[in-house]
Amino acid sequence: MTNEKKRILSIDILRGLVMVIMALDHTRDFFHASGMSDPMNPEGTTIPLFFTRLITHYCAPTFVFLSGISAYLSSQNKDPKQASLFLIKRGFWLLFVEIAIITLGLTFNPFYNFIILQVIWSIGWSMILLGILSRISYRLVAVVGLILFFGHNILNYITIDNKTFIGGLIEFTLTTRARFIPIGDQHVIGVLYTILPWTGIMFVGFAIGKWYSAAFDEVKRKRYLFYSGLGLFVSFLVLRYFSLYGNPEPRKEYGDALKNFFDFLNVSKYPPSLQYLGITLGPALMLLSGIENVKNRFARIMMVYGKVPFFYYVLHFYVIHTIVVICFYASGYGAKDIVDPNIPFLFRPATFGYILPIVYLIWLGIVAILYSPCVWFQKYKSTHTQWWLNYL
Repeated sequence: MTNEKKRILSIDILRGLVMVIMALDHTRDFFHASGMSDPMNPEGTTIPLFFTRLITHYCAPTFVFLSGISAYLSSQNKDPKQASLFLIKRGFWLLFVEIAIITLGLTFNPFYNFIILQVIWSIGWSMILLGILSRISYRLVAVVGLILFFGHNILNYITIDNKTFIGGLIEFTLTTRARFIPIGDQHVIGVLYTILPWTGIMFVGFAIGKWYSAAFDEVKRKRYLFYSGLGLFVSFLVLRYFSLYGNPEPRKEYGDALKNFFDFLNVSKYPPSLQYLGITLGPALMLLSGIENVKNRFARIMMVYGKVPFFYYVLHFYVIHTIVVICFYASGYGAKDIVDPNIPFLFRPATFGYILPIVYLIWLGIVAILYSPCVWFQKYKSTHTQWWLNYL
């Protein structure tokens, strides 16, 4: 096995791992009895529930970061104009998928009364921007990425009038936690992922992709990854402990050691703060450094999911929601319970759900169900050359 293959496999292993863990969070949303409440609220959570949510925090930033690395590696096989155009087209394709396909899988609502814009929405726009800036220069991508990554929380200290066009644009693209936009009386667009902080993650991943070029020394790359990750994690500890820069809200003191510990770890994902990136991407980079030469059964299983992440991501929503429908009727619910006015997901009334251990069993079953389709699709991609496969 060549060095190049080892490098790519380490990315697939980590990407597969975060895809599997990600399914836990979405399974909890649909199947846990309190799935619609905030599992990281120090005043209303439990240790198992808190850490079930915390571990899934690692998924989105790691996936976006690895998407940046993959974009860099893919661009090395194309001329700059071709690579730029591909990223832009794939970005627009992802926007369509988020709106038309993933929203339907999440809601099972064919009338699209609630359109949900999440991580694929942010990745799509980030790829469009990456396609534009990478056409200009690699260095520009790196500089803009670092500014967004480390600097976007400066806006926490600036009062922005969101009633003006510029203020509204800044809030929409950089600072909003979530925005709900009514479209007439019957439809709402929920923008849950703001764009540019995630763009910064992808751009930094693209810049670090150079460390994976064939000419780059393997030992040096692993050292760079480890110490970059360690530095990010230490920055989280320092910034969080002293309530310094890097999170919209400072730490709180509850007068209870466990609640204080929960609050210490409860940093902003929406939008992703620098402290959030420190606690998530820091360990992810260190892990990426450590698994480069891993060869075991677990790694091979994770690679199955990691080599077809987009296919897995879209499919897992439909599998989860189909099982929800089965459990919905098996639990005695009927047609009158399909729509809950307070929840955008059909067949998921507020009173539906199970205890956390059962949620974990359902999650493992869902991951197992998805294994064979992922194996099939991976083989299909390797033996077929249709143009559309490049977008999946």
